[in-house]
Amino acid sequence: MKNVVVVGSQWGDEGKGKIVDWLSEQADVVVRFQGGHNAGHTLVIDGKTYKLKLLPSGIVRSNKISIIGNGVVVDPWALLDEIKDIKNKGILVNENNLILSESATLILPFHKEMDQIREDKAGKNKIGTTRRGIGPAYEDKVGRRSIRVMDLRSENNLNKRLDEVLNHHNAIRKGLGKTVYKKENLKKDLLKIAPQILNYAKPTWKVIDEYHKLKKKILFEGAQGILLDVDHGTYPYVTSSNTVAGSAATGSGCGLNLIGYVLGITKAYTTRVGEGPFPTELNDNVGELIGKRGHEFGTVTNRQRRCGWFDAVLVKQTCKISGITGIALTKLDVLDKLDEIKMCVGYKLNGKSIDYLPAAVEDQIKVKPVYQTFKGWNMSTRGVRNIEKLPSEAKIYIQAIEKFIEVKISSISTSPERKDTILIEDPFK
Repeated sequence: MKNVVVVGSQWGDEGKGKIVDWLSEQADVVVRFQGGHNAGHTLVIDGKTYKLKLLPSGIVRSNKISIIGNGVVVDPWALLDEIKDIKNKGILVNENNLILSESATLILPFHKEMDQIREDKAGKNKIGTTRRGIGPAYEDKVGRRSIRVMDLRSENNLNKRLDEVLNHHNAIRKGLGKTVYKKENLKKDLLKIAPQILNYAKPTWKVIDEYHKLKKKILFEGAQGILLDVDHGTYPYVTSSNTVAGSAATGSGCGLNLIGYVLGITKAYTTRVGEGPFPTELNDNVGELIGKRGHEFGTVTNRQRRCGWFDAVLVKQTCKISGITGIALTKLDVLDKLDEIKMCVGYKLNGKSIDYLPAAVEDQIKVKPVYQTFKGWNMSTRGVRNIEKLPSEAKIYIQAIEKFIEVKISSISTSPERKDTILIEDPFK
């Protein structure tokens, strides 16, 4: 039995929601370990759609434990709204099946305002954040001035912590010509929701250890994608957390020895939301067609995603960085009935061939993709559940991906429906 970490191998939006839901049927515990309510998962179960932001995907299944780890930054009002929404859809949520790390950092209103102020001032140089306060909250965490879930237990302690964090933020706000943030109303609002939030709060590292001793299957669920990792992504056009598989340990409080399999969710083409380099981007009719077929709009922001050919160089790179064991290839059906399909197998930078994406953003913008072209398949693969029933051209394309990235493909998804999945290797076994 293996515990499994699920990460996105591209820029996010790879279809992790469906795969995590599919795996959570086997798992006993589902742990969210980084990010915030800036990243969403869309689940389709028995024709019913659930859009989750903070809640782990296991919450929609009965008899599963869902854990929000210490590596997540939590907007407490957004969390309570999401719990209310999911309850209204008939899902049971209580302190027995949802556990929130007492060490998780809180996103507060001034974080959201600071996010918006910075993006507006940046103009053409904006990062393309979701403006939900994720980055400023992580900055306060690293700066050792954040408000954490546990701070809601004591009004006296909360008062001191608010003084410290607002001293920092108000100095910046004054410098930007913005009004200073008042403490008392915020403290009052936090104390009002404190009992509801604290109802779910526990030392999650201890909870995870206890479930491990009971030999429960644990699924660690990442948000976004490795190419948005603050260390390993297309910096500075990245998120504010580590999205690689190693973050599952630090973001939940488990030891690395608990992790047995790393599953990289990988779209059969490439998409990106927001600003930043994108070597294989298609600004033509094919890119537009892929976007329409794939319904490429963000779960959280509804922003249209940029679309391009599959970049095997980047996926190979992220597989190495994150120690990916197997690939879940998603949205293969979106490529149906294209006359030809291209895959990036190298780059040209200043006339020279390179086999990786360089770290400097100036170079990332300048790289030109080198493509291998494949014949398309003139039939639908939507809903196919047996690999033998895929057209030969699709099999050739899949085999080429597997060979180039040097990681086996463990499953293939052919529609948003959970059951429309070709299983080649079970990560839990």
